[in-house]
Amino acid sequence: MAAPIPRIGDWFRLSGGALFEVVALDEDDGTIDIQYFDGTVEEMDREDWETQWEERTLEAAEAPEDWTGSVDVEQADEEGRGSDNGNEDPTLRAGGSLDGIDLFEFD
Repeated sequence: MAAPIPRIGDWFRLSGGALFEVVALDEDDGTIDIQYFDGTVEEMDREDWETQWEERTLEAAEAPEDWTGSVDVEQADEEGRGSDNGNEDPTLRAGGSLDGIDLFEFD
């Protein structure tokens, strides 16, 4: 069976049990950047990818239930806020209002 084409966000497992996610692809260099569940990032050649698939040392896997192990994401508390103690500037929040921003203002 031919090796699957890796896509960013796909999860795989090595035969030793190490779970990882594809985080970047470089078509020009023929490399695949992978990030293990513990946060370690490595680069793999496309040839190595295909060889490991053929040797069955690499297999498709489901994303872990708690996928935050490899990224710096804080769990929200009961009120739906992070652990910022309510001191967050609401204008800095993702998806916040852009009112008052002049896109054509130059210094």
